[in-house]
Amino acid sequence: MTSSSTRAVRAGRGAGGSRFVVLTGLSGAGKSQAIRALEDLGYFCVDNLPTTLIPTLAELSQRAESDLKKVAIVVDVREGAFLSRFPKALRKLRAMRGLNPALIFLEASDDALVRRFSETRRPHPLAHDRPVIDGIREERERLGSIRELADEIVDTTDLTVHELRETFMSLSRGRSPRGRMLITFTSFGFKHGVPAESDLVFDVRCLPNPHFVPELRMRTGRDRLVVRFMNEHEATGAFLEKIIEFLRFVVPHYVAEGKSYLTVSVGCTGGRHRSVMMAEALRRHLADLDGVRLRVRHRDIDIGNE
Repeated sequence: MTSSSTRAVRAGRGAGGSRFVVLTGLSGAGKSQAIRALEDLGYFCVDNLPTTLIPTLAELSQRAESDLKKVAIVVDVREGAFLSRFPKALRKLRAMRGLNPALIFLEASDDALVRRFSETRRPHPLAHDRPVIDGIREERERLGSIRELADEIVDTTDLTVHELRETFMSLSRGRSPRGRMLITFTSFGFKHGVPAESDLVFDVRCLPNPHFVPELRMRTGRDRLVVRFMNEHEATGAFLEKIIEFLRFVVPHYVAEGKSYLTVSVGCTGGRHRSVMMAEALRRHLADLDGVRLRVRHRDIDIGNE
């Protein structure tokens, strides 16, 4: 993934105001949650509709006597012929007068998708006898051409179920989530790898390490004793001030650009002490930023000591 954003990608088109929505994208990216959100918004929803039936359903929805005023469907690689048949079906939809169809493509980072399949224990549709990551990468490559046809691309890497619902409510009302950028401060340990979804990475391994203080070793950066230890060192405050100054400068530019999600990763050695403390401090000190939502995620806090 090169970025985390929701963006309109076809001039003159978008999900707002559309009464015929087609959802597609990567397996595990949240299509099931998205279709439920649209159902709650009054859409007649069909999951895994055969591609050849899409124009037929659209025609039925346009009939004067039809009760299908708003329709949303999910189509994806579960149908074997999806990749070859879908572009033609989409062209038919876009040629229908007054239909105004919207194609929404859902995606997420490889790490997020692997985690979701691990949590649900479901096999990937393209990797029944292979590692999940192989299926994810193959599907991402195969769906590249479909992604290019989308009116909206929604990256769900950092979205909770509630945030995904909010995103679709905004799209259905003709509003972009733009201006409500979600900033996620992610603490991590370098020895466990840099988070793949990172937009900005700050290395705090230069700060005093609580790991070498016996009474602090088993605690975390959320513990007040660890916070007090860190704040007793002048370097901590100076480092924090520099990061805050930088973020106060760049965040308004990201918002103006239309970026919907920004992941600020803060790393120390193991991801339990310094990075956790700094991520929490950043959220606290930047709470007054306009047009953004803030949250913290501690990726490696329970893995082990630094």
